[in-house]
Parts: sequence; C-alpha cells; structure tokens
Amino acid sequence: MRALLALFALLALAGCGLSPMYAGGGSGAVAQSLAGIEVAPIEGRAGWLMRNALADRLGAAGAASPRYRLDVRLDDELEALGILADDTVSRERRTLRARYQLVDLASGEIVLDATDGSDAGIDVVSSEYATIAAEQTALENLSHVVAERMITRIALALRNRQ
Repeated sequence: MRALLALFALLALAGCGLSPMYAGGGSGAVAQSLAGIEVAPIEGRAGWLMRNALADRLGAAGAASPRYRLDVRLDDELEALGILADDTVSRERRTLRARYQLVDLASGEIVLDATDGSDAGIDVVSSEYATIAAEQTALENLSHVVAERMITRIALALRNRQ
C-alpha cells in the first residue's frame, strides 16, 4: 500500500510542471544570466557589505561584458526597543532594507523593481565594545540575508524573462 502511495505521489509531482531554477548548473540559462549582472557601487559600510554579498552570490567578479546592472539603495536603521526603568536601552533592532532595480543595459528597460529587507534583534550589554561588535555582526548577517533574498527574486525574474 505504501509503495502504491509513493508511486502515485511521484507521478503527481512529475505532472505539476515544476522545474529546477538552476537546471544545467553553472552553464544553465539562469546561472549565465546572473553572472552577467554588474552591481553598481552602493554607499556606506552597509553598501560595501551588500555589494560583496551580492558579488559572492552572483558568481562573477564582473563579466567581461555585463548584460544587466543592479542599482541598489539601502536603508539601514538602528532603533532602541527595550527601555529599562532607569532609561537605559536593553534591546535594539537593526533593520536593513534594499530597494533595487535590475536594468537591461542594451535597452535600458527595468527588468525588476523590488524591495527586500530583514531585521535582527541585538542585546545591549554593559560593555560598549560588545554592543558595537553585536551591531556590526548584525549588519554583516543582514547584508547576507537580504542579498540572498534579492538574488532569489532576480533569478526568478530572469527565468521568467527567458
């Protein structure tokens, strides 16, 4: 009975129309399109971190002749959340939002105009150094998370375009 159910599930899955996004590996259409994206410079430390995270995920240190340009504007906010009775902050939230556009360099057409973001909680401790280190680590982690979300959305847009 279990074998029959497993066989039925496999047949249903095969007929659903799903296909792997990165079919063909590094030589596949989506991977080649991602490698042809040039990331424009982004302002500030958060921009530097984001640009490096995007370059790592795109798989290219810059194609010889990029087909697309990715323009990114970041909004990095750090706000106090937990306030103790003596008016000291006990918890902070760091939020990183990215507004980005993928531009086709040949036609100037905007292929994708989207926003992604994430946030992280930070404990404020008695050591100022430890708090600053936690804030910086949160920014590094957020840049990786947001870059991953951006690449996924860009890959979907490029796959749908083909």
